[in-house]
Amino acid sequence: MEREVAWKKYDEAASAEVEALAADYIDFISDNKTERECAAAAIAAAEDAGYDSLADCIAAGTPVGPGSKLWACAQGKAVILVHVGAAPISEGMNILGAHIDSPRLDIKQNPLYEANDFALLDTHYYGGIKNYQWTALPLALHGVVATTDGEVIEVNIGDDEADPVFCVTDLLPHLGSQQMDKKGAKVVEGEDLDVLVGNRPLLSTADSSDSKEAESTETPKDPVKAHVLALLADKYGISEEDFLSAELEAVPAGRARDLGFDRSMVIGYGQDDRVCAYTSLVAQLALGDDVPARTAVCVLVDKEEIGSVGASGMASMFFENTIAEIMALAGESSPLRLRRALTRSRMLSSDVSAGFDPAYASVFEAKNSAYLGRGLVFNKYTGSRGKSGSNDASAEYVALVRRIMDDAGVSFQTAELGRVDAGGGGTIAYIPAKYGMDVIDSGVPVLSMHSPWEVTSKADIYEARRGYEAFLRAEG
Repeated sequence: MEREVAWKKYDEAASAEVEALAADYIDFISDNKTERECAAAAIAAAEDAGYDSLADCIAAGTPVGPGSKLWACAQGKAVILVHVGAAPISEGMNILGAHIDSPRLDIKQNPLYEANDFALLDTHYYGGIKNYQWTALPLALHGVVATTDGEVIEVNIGDDEADPVFCVTDLLPHLGSQQMDKKGAKVVEGEDLDVLVGNRPLLSTADSSDSKEAESTETPKDPVKAHVLALLADKYGISEEDFLSAELEAVPAGRARDLGFDRSMVIGYGQDDRVCAYTSLVAQLALGDDVPARTAVCVLVDKEEIGSVGASGMASMFFENTIAEIMALAGESSPLRLRRALTRSRMLSSDVSAGFDPAYASVFEAKNSAYLGRGLVFNKYTGSRGKSGSNDASAEYVALVRRIMDDAGVSFQTAELGRVDAGGGGTIAYIPAKYGMDVIDSGVPVLSMHSPWEVTSKADIYEARRGYEAFLRAEG
């Protein structure tokens, strides 16, 4: 059954809302290109909306009740927002779960070297990427450097118009005949994704009268590398040793933009899964000072692209521990009540889906594909081949979600991730499902997923935000 294009139902006022939300979204993904930046932005927005630090409430023994709004953070990379509802938490929560990490190039711990008068940074790619897509592309460096004296220095180079950018070089086609004969996975090897960061040597006093550029009267062994280190020391006060305790990410430089003559789409980096994280965050904050019937929760986690592992991933105890702490402050501090709360909860695993692309129609099954512009996508199951690694939502839960969306007038569609044997993928859905809670994948369809520049529809972003709020407000 074919779903209507959402654009057809918008009047002038709704169209203005679509554009306003898209403009804010473009700002969000342009300004926040790492999980740390997204987490910090989410906390700032939550505090502006009246959310209190859970850590502060625990320290002060602040009681929690209906209407309380709290935030918690894990290692600066994952955030949980909780808006306590009228019903006891043990009766269950309405939860939105998205991830804020995206594929990228991570800078190795011992990265900086000089080769043939170039300074380069060695990288280790993060998540599922096509290596060749990351060559000949302007890159920015975002992240933090932690020094042994306890200082954490934020690094953000390449996204200000006055900044330099960086790149991974590519081979000219005139000499690339052997390269072009390779399979796509081998055209550019992972170890070859080194980022070019310099070409100018540090001059000795014998070479230059400019004493500011000279560290000694002797030319260093690796003068281009030395120049880069001198610039880093001058700007950030960091040394080569500080790379050992750094988390630096090479990401595409530049802002997200409107796409198409009609400006109906958004092209930008990291839309998997920040398009769902952003709309989930906005939906959570849209509750304002209303007291929802059930406790509303927005979970923004890290590490989904590499299996949801680690202390900031969904598979950690962060989510469970946070809910346990809030229930204790709410006078529901019982292990059994916590188990009941988790089992009775329901979640939308807010993650993107593959949008049907006519250029690659052979890997899609048209009747069960997501289409840009037709609204929020529900994937009853993901996984690969025989649904391996999938959470498969129950028919009853799918019916409940349908009713919530229909009652709110939300445009939605259902899909699978491509043809049965074409491949597949996973989300965080199977992890909270272990508690026995109802979980279904829902999100925005994306073209060119996991590429440096992904594409979404403004209509789908708008319908996702509306659908997520309707879910959070849903009763019993």
